[in-house]
Amino acid sequence: MGVEKQRMPGGIPFLVGNEAVERYTYYAMRTILTVYMTKYLLDAQGGSSPLSDAEGTAVFHFFAAANYFFPILGSILADLVIGKYLTVISLSVIYVLGCAFLAVDQTRLGLFVGLGLIALGSGGIKPCMVAMVGDQFTKSNEGLLGRAVRYFYMSVQVGGLVSTLVSPVVLENYGPKVAFGIPAVLMGLATLIFWAGRNTYVKMPPNFQAFKKEVLTEEGLAVIGRLSGLLLFITAFFSLYDQNGSSWVLQAEKMDLKFMGITWLPSQVQAVNPILCLVFVFFFDRWGFPAMDKVVKLTSLRKMGFGLFLMIPTFLLTAWIQHRIDAGETLNIAWQLIAWVILTVAEVLTYATSLEFFYAQAPKRMKSLVQGLFLLAVTLGNLFTVAVNWGIANIAVFKNLTGASYFVFYAGFMALMTVAFIVAAALYKEKTYLQGE
Repeated sequence: MGVEKQRMPGGIPFLVGNEAVERYTYYAMRTILTVYMTKYLLDAQGGSSPLSDAEGTAVFHFFAAANYFFPILGSILADLVIGKYLTVISLSVIYVLGCAFLAVDQTRLGLFVGLGLIALGSGGIKPCMVAMVGDQFTKSNEGLLGRAVRYFYMSVQVGGLVSTLVSPVVLENYGPKVAFGIPAVLMGLATLIFWAGRNTYVKMPPNFQAFKKEVLTEEGLAVIGRLSGLLLFITAFFSLYDQNGSSWVLQAEKMDLKFMGITWLPSQVQAVNPILCLVFVFFFDRWGFPAMDKVVKLTSLRKMGFGLFLMIPTFLLTAWIQHRIDAGETLNIAWQLIAWVILTVAEVLTYATSLEFFYAQAPKRMKSLVQGLFLLAVTLGNLFTVAVNWGIANIAVFKNLTGASYFVFYAGFMALMTVAFIVAAALYKEKTYLQGE
C-alpha cells in the first residue's frame, strides 16, 4: 500500500500535542536553569546565595543525567507493571509537583527537591512516549511511522522554541516564581491533553511473562548486545551536545550579544536550535534525504554517522571562539550561531534518526526497555562531562583542559568515536520489528 493511501492513527495528534506542551515545560525550566542557579538562588533567610559557575555546570549536567537515568524506571513500569498509558499519567503528576516546588521555594532545598521530582517525572515518561507513537503502527501503515516520528520530533522543537524565547524574558522581568510557575501550569495542561486521547490509543498491556520470554532468549539478548554497542556512540554524542545548555551559555555571557538589532540574553541564544530544527527536519524530509539518497544509499546508520562527524567542526569552532575570547577579544554572538547551525544539522541526522532506528530494532515487548537504554546513554554522556569537569578541578593532568583546549579535547574525542562508529556500523546486522507482526 502506498504511503499516500495509508492513514495516520487517531492517537498521534494527542501524543504530538502532549509532547509539544511537555517540552515547553521542560525547556522553559532547562533554559533558565544555569542562570537561575548562578544568579537567583536564596538562602533560608532570603539572602542571595547563588552557586558558582563550576557548581552550576555540575548541577546542570547531574540533572540532565538524572533525566535520562529514570527512563529505565519508566520502561520497567510500562513494560512489566502498569503499562505505558498509566505510567505516563502517574509520572506526569510527579512532574507537575516538581515544577511547583521550584516555583514556591528559591532555596537550594527547593532547587534539589524540585529538580529531583522533575527528573523522575520527565525522565520516567520519556521511553513511553516514543514507544507509544510506534505502538500505533502495524504493517498496514508502517510507511507513515517515520513521518509520525518526525512530527513528534518537530513538536519537541516547537515547545523548545517558544519556551527558549519566552522563559528568559519572564525570569528577567517577573522573577523565578512566575518563570517556574508557568511551566507547572502547562505541565498540568499536557497531562490533560494526553488523558483526552485515552480512547484513541493502541495500548500494549504489561506482560511480565511475555517480556521475560522475549528478553531472556537468544534473540532478545542478541538484540540488547547489538544495540548496546551502538549506544556507546549516542553516549559520546550527548557528552558534547548537552553542553549547549552549560559551557555554551557561559561562553555566550562573554560575547557581544547584539545581533540583528536585538540584544539577546545569554540563555536566550538557545532559541536558535528549535528554529533550525524545524527548518532542517522539514528540509531533509522533503528534499535533503531524497537528494542524498540518489548519491549514496542513505541508511539510518549512515545518517547517524554523518551527524557524529559534524560534531567535530562544531567543537573546533567553539574552541576558536573561546581562544579569541581568552585573548581579550569580544566576539559577536553570530560566531556562536554558526556553531549552532552545524550542531542542529548533527542533531537532526543523529538524534532524530536514532529515535526511529532504536524503536524499530527492538522486539515488540522490549520497545520501552530499549528506549530506556537509549536514554540511559544520554545519562552516561552527561556523567562523562561531569567527570571531565571534576578532573579539571582535581587531577593535575586535566588542569590544562581549560579555555579553548577544553573544546579541542571534545572535538578530538568525537573524532575517535566517529572512526569507531564507522567500523561498528559496518558490522551491525539490522532487523526490524513492528507491532502487529
